[in-house]
Order: sequence, then C-alpha cells, then structure tokens
Amino acid sequence: MTSLPYPIQYQGSKINLASEILRFLPNRVERLVEPFSGTAAISIAVSDKAISQNFSINDLNKPLVELLELIVEKPDEIANAYAEIWNEQHDNSVEHFYQARERFNKTNNPKLFLYLLARCVKGAVRYNSEAFFNQSPDKRRKGTQPEKMRKNIEGVSRLLKGKCIFTYLDYKDVLAEVRNSDFVYIDPPYQGVCGNRDSRYYSRINFDDFVVAIKELNRKKIMFVVSYDGKRGNKIFGKELPEELRLKKLKFKLGYRLKQHY
Repeated sequence: MTSLPYPIQYQGSKINLASEILRFLPNRVERLVEPFSGTAAISIAVSDKAISQNFSINDLNKPLVELLELIVEKPDEIANAYAEIWNEQHDNSVEHFYQARERFNKTNNPKLFLYLLARCVKGAVRYNSEAFFNQSPDKRRKGTQPEKMRKNIEGVSRLLKGKCIFTYLDYKDVLAEVRNSDFVYIDPPYQGVCGNRDSRYYSRINFDDFVVAIKELNRKKIMFVVSYDGKRGNKIFGKELPEELRLKKLKFKLGYRLKQHY
C-alpha cells in the first residue's frame, strides 16, 4: 500500500496493519462502518483503494470524532489552528503543552486535541479516572511541523470529504443500525492490559455485551472483521472470543506483539 496521509499519531491505530486488514474486505462495499474508529485509519485506507465511498465513523471519544470531522470537512480551519497553537510554543514548549492540556480538559476543544496528540509521548493517549487527558509531552520534540501536518490533513480530506457520517455513540447503537450491504470493521478497546482500568482508552467495554453484539451481527449475516489483542511472548491479553461465534482467527506480528484478527 502506498504511503497514506495520517495526521493523528495515536497508539493503537491500525495504520501499519491496514494493508493486511483490507485483504479480507470485498472489492466493493456499499458502506464501511467503524464503531470504534480511533483515527479512522481503515476508512482512509478503504477510500484510497476505492473499496467504498461511504463511511460511518464513530467513537465514544467525542473530541476525537469532532477532530476527525474538522480534518475531513474543514481542513484549512484545523490546519490553521494547529499552526497557530504549534507556533505559540516558543522556548518553553513543555509548559506550553501543559497549558494546552489544561485548556483542553476544561473545554474539550478538538483543535487543542490535535496539538496534544502530535506532541505527547509516543502518540500514546492516557486518561485519568475522571476521563481527563493526562499524558505528558515528549520533551525531545515539539510535534509534527505545521506544513507536514497541513499536507496530511489535506490528504485525508481529499479521500473522505463529503463521504462520512460522524457520530460519538455507544458501539451497540451503531451496530444495531448496520445493513447487509455494510462492512463493519470492529476494533474495540483491548482487555487485560492495565488491570481494572486501562488508561489508554476513553472507555472500556463489557466482554459479555460485546459477544452478544457479535452474535447479533452473525444472525443478521453482516460482514465484519474484529481486531483483538493477542499476546506478547507467553502472556495472553484478555479472554479469547468464544468458539460459538464461528470466527476464523488470524495472527499478525506487529513489533513484539501478535495481533489477533477474526
């Protein structure tokens, strides 16, 4: 797959696995539905390959969805806002990051969120128990240069503008509305990484509820792929999806961890 524009650095994004995932899609689908869209990496890749020209992009993280909508529908506005925030860093860029983070946690302004994602450590999103963004800045760098960011934003907009519906609903509400002509890419928050609460994710999901939702997709004969966490060495993350779902499991090596796809 040729290099694609991805303005948002986001741990857990399927950028590096997009070409593998697309192998399991039909040549054409009426609509791609992402109930856990994250950075919408799969929608971007699907549009690039002209597999679909209609997309449902959903994530419970409202500021993230609002940011994606700005990138797609108002690329100049978000690129200009990012450049302005980035250029305000001056010499004390670390303090600037913390000030931007404080403003974001008060306002949920998606324009601030893009800067935080571009500047935070390893693009790794972290939330505290109050759902406030609490990741630290990468002190070795100041984030993506504005011109590079603008180029990536414009590239995504060219691929997706006018083709998307953006929502921030519970995934079960999204799956309840899918049609037989849809293809659903399901990338839920993974289990078993950080005890009872995984700070990487805005919200976790109940395993039993998720299994019921997959059963319903099978009953309705909806086409879908599920990405699920795998293992690192001998350590397995979370429960296996039950055999009764009749899913075929494939594993892909990504860095030092095997990712499971159903």
